[in-house]
Amino acid sequence: MTGTMTWVGFDVHARSTEGAAIDTMTGELTRLRFGPGIEGPLAWLSELPGPVRACYEAGPTGFGLYRAAAAAGVGMQVIAPGKTPRGPSDRVKTDRKDAELLARLLLAGSLTRVVVPAPEVEAARELTRSHDACRRDLMTARHRVSKMLLRHGRVYPKPTTWTMEHRRWLAAQQFSEPASELVFADLLASVDGLSARKAQIALRLSELATDERWWPTVARLRAFRGIDTLTAFSLHLELGADWRRFERAPALGAWLGLTPTLSQSGESSHQGQITKTGSALARRLLVESAWHYARQPRLGATLAQRQEGQPDHILQISNRAQQRLHRVHTRMRARGKAHNVTVVACARELSCFLWAAATAD
Repeated sequence: MTGTMTWVGFDVHARSTEGAAIDTMTGELTRLRFGPGIEGPLAWLSELPGPVRACYEAGPTGFGLYRAAAAAGVGMQVIAPGKTPRGPSDRVKTDRKDAELLARLLLAGSLTRVVVPAPEVEAARELTRSHDACRRDLMTARHRVSKMLLRHGRVYPKPTTWTMEHRRWLAAQQFSEPASELVFADLLASVDGLSARKAQIALRLSELATDERWWPTVARLRAFRGIDTLTAFSLHLELGADWRRFERAPALGAWLGLTPTLSQSGESSHQGQITKTGSALARRLLVESAWHYARQPRLGATLAQRQEGQPDHILQISNRAQQRLHRVHTRMRARGKAHNVTVVACARELSCFLWAAATAD
């Protein structure tokens, strides 16, 4: 950033964008407000004394402004909004003040940028997130069915639900009131529709995962217990398809929000719950996978099939993960740790093993 003449901060919204620019030669602060779209900010950046460095906070507007500015040769950064320093006594927040604050912090080097994924990575990631949204909708729809039956005093006698046998039991349920019959039929149709939609998205993801751009890393991640194609593909995309941007394995665990919070002052130090930063989807997938390591380490037929064709050093990392995580789970449970605390600790270490496999030569 040596030699930068103008530092620019944008506060970007759907229907307006506020810009603030600082000229390093004169110290002059210029402000300008734009309407919707990225044409106005881009034209303004081209008129400012260069070289120009600009930034805006990540949000629902996506990376369109970043990519357009990069194509125009302007140095643009997308900033992590949760790490933007703000004064605790600053009670006035406006778009104009936010843009000026970003410009000044960018000049001071006090901002943390986020990694902008390639367009093909972002597109594939949207599909994995659509699958996860469909999963959540399906869970909600199933809950509505079970709660309606519970209101009518009907409980499925067997412990396992949403099997073929359970589906036949649901189809046999009848109600005396026509309105209730109509509602129940609508709820079942919603469950069936979401199930079919989820299966179709999963099929498309399985096909997309075999693309040569993703498969080498996805195949390595599938060599681990509790991780199959969809989980491996989703994890790979949530990390921007670039595991090497994390220099060390613990940095990945911290980015995923699996490390505990820390409050230290003077002689006192207290660790709290995990930070829950980064990708919530990747964190959930890792925690779900970590539950598999509570069982004794073994190489089953399914895992052996997924490991076929992988180099020896990847298989060794996978085997060490089984041994290590099962030992961690056993020791923590023996010390009286809660199940969720134990599993999260295993998920944090699992992310480190996955990083080692994904970045290995």
